[in-house]
Amino acid sequence: MSSDRRPEAGTATGPEAGRATGHTPARASARDAARIAAGVIAPTLAGGVIVRRRTGMALAERYAADRRATDLLTALRDRYGPGPLRLDAAGRHFAVVLDPADAAHVLAATPDPYSPATREKRAALERFQPHGVLITRGPERDERRAFNEAVLEYGHRLHSLAPVVVRTVREETGKLLGAATAGDGEIGWDAFAAAWDRTARRLTLGDRARDDTRITAQLGRLRAAGNWSVAAPRRSGLRDRFTRRLRGHLDRAETGSLAAALAAAPAGPELDPAGQVPHWLFAFDAAGIAAFRTLALLSTHARQTAQVRNEMAVADLTAPQLLPYTRACVLESVRLWPTTPFLLRESVRATAWGSAELPAGTGFLIYAPLFHRDDTLPYSDRLTPEIWLDGTADHTSALLPFSAGPARCPGEDLVLLATSTLIAALLERHTYLPERPGRLRPDRPLPRTLDHFGLRFAALPR
Repeated sequence: MSSDRRPEAGTATGPEAGRATGHTPARASARDAARIAAGVIAPTLAGGVIVRRRTGMALAERYAADRRATDLLTALRDRYGPGPLRLDAAGRHFAVVLDPADAAHVLAATPDPYSPATREKRAALERFQPHGVLITRGPERDERRAFNEAVLEYGHRLHSLAPVVVRTVREETGKLLGAATAGDGEIGWDAFAAAWDRTARRLTLGDRARDDTRITAQLGRLRAAGNWSVAAPRRSGLRDRFTRRLRGHLDRAETGSLAAALAAAPAGPELDPAGQVPHWLFAFDAAGIAAFRTLALLSTHARQTAQVRNEMAVADLTAPQLLPYTRACVLESVRLWPTTPFLLRESVRATAWGSAELPAGTGFLIYAPLFHRDDTLPYSDRLTPEIWLDGTADHTSALLPFSAGPARCPGEDLVLLATSTLIAALLERHTYLPERPGRLRPDRPLPRTLDHFGLRFAALPR
C-alpha cells in the first residue's frame, strides 16, 4: 500500500467537489428499489452494522447473501448504467454508487460535500460515542480528526508504541495457544475473541485493564443498541456507567498505552479526548474478525502460508517488524470480506453529477463488496496478497479495506501492525486445521460471505 494517506493530487475537495463529476444518476423503479432494500440493505442490517449478530451472520453465509447482493447490483448497473442509482425511502433521498470511480470521488470529497456524519450513522454511534469524529461536522470535526491522527500516528507504519504492541500481542497469543493445548486443542471464535479483547484493552487502556471484561460487555450492549439506530430506546444509564468506567482507566494514563498518548496530546476545550476512545475499542473488534478470517485463509492456502513463514524466518518476531506479506494477507481478508460492508456519506449541499443534480441531504451508499469482488478483477474470488505489494491495489479504484480519502481509518497502520504480529505469533510454532476446509479451498472461488463465528481450528504444534 502507498504510504501517502491523503487524496491524490488533482482530486477535488471542498467547494470544487460540487462541480459536475462522475456519471449521470438514474432513478430505480419501485420494484428495483424494493429489491435493493430486500437483497442488499436488509441482509447487511441483519448481520449487524455496529456489532455482528451470530444468527444474522450464519444466515448470510448459508444463503450467500453477499453473492446475491453483488449479483443484483451488477445486474442493475448493466440495466441503468454506471451512474448512482437513486431511490427514496422513509422520506430520505439515497443514491447507491455503482461505479468504482464514482465511489472513489465521493470518498475523496469528504467531508465537503460528502460528510461521513450521516443521519443513520449518528443515530447509531451517538449511543456510545456522541463526540466521535465519525459523526462530527464542521470545525470540530477537523480538530477531532487531527487529534485521532496524532494519537494513532496516522501514516506511520510502526507506531511509537510498536514494542508494546508486539509484546502484548505475543503474550496474549501465547496464553490463547496454551489454553488450547491444555484443553481440546481447538480454537474457536469465543476463545479467540476473548484473547483479542484482552489485547485491545491492554493496548488502549493499559495492562491494568486486561481483565476488565465489564467495560467490553457494556460497550457491546451499547453497540447492540446502535444496531437498531433510531428504533431502539436510549440506554442513558448504561452509557453513563460505561463512560465512568472508561474515564477511570483513561485518568490513570498508564505508560505504554494509547491512554497515555491521549493524555499527552494537546486538546482544545471542545475536543472531548475521552469521547474518541470508544471507537478505538470498537475498531479493534473488526480487526479481530479480519485476523481470524486471515487465519482461516492461511490454514487452507499452503503457498501463501509458506510465504508468510519465509518472511517470519528472517525476522526477529520479538521486535517490531513490518512483515509486508503478512500485512498483505490481512488486507486481502478485508478485501474478500469487508468488515464494514457499507460506507456511508451524506451530501451537505446539492451536488452535480453528469447532466443532473442530486439534492442536499442525499445519502450515498457505497457497498464495498460490489467493488472488492467485481467479476472483472482477475483476483476477485482468490487470495492474492501480491496486489497490495506490486501496486495493483493502489491503481485499482475502490479497493477500500480501510475506506479512503480524508476519512480513511486513522488507525489503519496500528491495526495492521497488531494483526500481522498476531498472525506471525499464531503461525510461529503451530499449524491449523479448519473444521470445514472445503469452503476455502484454493482451487475454487472463495465464498462471498464468511461467518467468523462459525470458524474453528485444531491447533497442531509444528
